[in-house]
Amino acid sequence: MSTASPLIRGYEVVIGFETHTQLSTASKIFSGAATAFGAEPNTQACAVDLALPGTLPVMNRGAVERAIRLGLALGSRIAEQSIFARKNYFYPDLPKGYQISQYEIPVVQGGSVSFLLDGQPRSVRLVRAHLEEDAGKSLHEGMGSHGVLGHGQSGIDLNRAGTPLLEIVTEPDMRSSAEAVEYAKALHRLVVWLGICDGNMQEGSFRCDANVSVRKPGGPLGTRREIKNLNSFRFLQQAIDFEVQWQIDRLEDGLKIDQATVLFDPDTGETRAMRSKEDAQDYRYFPDPDLPPLVIAPEWVERVRGELPELPAAMAGRFERDDGLPASDAALMTQSLAFAQYYETARDAGAPAKAVANWLMGEVAKRLNAAGAGIEACPVPPARLALLLLRIQDGTISNNAARQVFEVLWSGEADDVDAVIAARGLKQMNDSGALEAIVAQVVAANAKSVEEFRAGKDKAFNALVGQVMKASQGKANPAQAGEILRKLLALP
Repeated sequence: MSTASPLIRGYEVVIGFETHTQLSTASKIFSGAATAFGAEPNTQACAVDLALPGTLPVMNRGAVERAIRLGLALGSRIAEQSIFARKNYFYPDLPKGYQISQYEIPVVQGGSVSFLLDGQPRSVRLVRAHLEEDAGKSLHEGMGSHGVLGHGQSGIDLNRAGTPLLEIVTEPDMRSSAEAVEYAKALHRLVVWLGICDGNMQEGSFRCDANVSVRKPGGPLGTRREIKNLNSFRFLQQAIDFEVQWQIDRLEDGLKIDQATVLFDPDTGETRAMRSKEDAQDYRYFPDPDLPPLVIAPEWVERVRGELPELPAAMAGRFERDDGLPASDAALMTQSLAFAQYYETARDAGAPAKAVANWLMGEVAKRLNAAGAGIEACPVPPARLALLLLRIQDGTISNNAARQVFEVLWSGEADDVDAVIAARGLKQMNDSGALEAIVAQVVAANAKSVEEFRAGKDKAFNALVGQVMKASQGKANPAQAGEILRKLLALP
């Protein structure tokens, strides 16, 4: 649980999360219909999804196994027996008039999500993670309606109806929007790492609902408002920050806050009420008579446990322990499984671990961020980056020259590190006699800088090294040049 409680205008912020994670099964949770994104409306909705009379749901084993994987990764308890319930509400995109979900006995119980916030460890407790089906989607003119809808018309697309979801619910442990974002990123990283969700927020595979309230320190919990369907980390933070200020303004004006479901408008940066917030009794939950209890044998759980990959926290700890990386670097190296694999491949190819981490966080990240791409799109294979870093290590090229080589590799102009170094004349000057001659010329031509350095001005020495680099056309080894310069000036 978080211990940090920064106050905003004298109020403590209290945040809990409900995250709808779309499971990566090829078929829906209770039918054999496909779950592929982007199909023509209503082409992936079978008789079960349409709730036609006489149809019965059949549990998707793959969805259950993915829930088990997450529960084990989070240190949760996997219920040996859990129950499906009918959550009753009426909405156009819900064909049955109820949603099959879990209420009293969910499949995953307890556990926690750990992460770093400003370099400090945090942990958010989980209440539960339960399986349920998604609803369909209302379409309106201009909303991806494939040209079917005319002016002012709306329609229903049931392609998403029955898509398997795992709803992950936290305790109200978070105390700032920054902490909420880090929690969401850690959970997102984990579900993708485990392969149970593709994590595509734009397509709705990972949707966050934030329950936000404020209170005076030590007072009872305030009335919460739920911000629905936040599909980016940036919007999540903006929505919470606006909602907090709105609630404080209202309380300070002597007004009360009503429990409500609200939406965030990215164009205005504001939240607005959608409907009054329902309580559990409003949904009239009762066990679904068409589905027997879900029984998970201990042997099944242990088999899944044995198939789990090394988890991000354990891998980051190994990078700290075995590679000597700082905790912050190790966390960044495990931001995704693909990123960690790139780092390990480059390191195992012989490049120094810290140098690999620095380049991944620097040159590589800069270009990937500019392109809005992940490490999977990096055009420089890890073995090629490793060779480039080895050429820095063995003194063949300088860091500046390495960046020039990397630019060529990234652009695809060439793919041979040594050939680029030779073709561009980037090899460092290793002839000490030639370098000594250049240093002597620089000293003779810069008497003022020599005098200033001898008077105790360190900047003058850096200026002299700079002149050596300029005279050598950047080919001198800066460390070697500095060493020769000190000897020439007879300095300790």
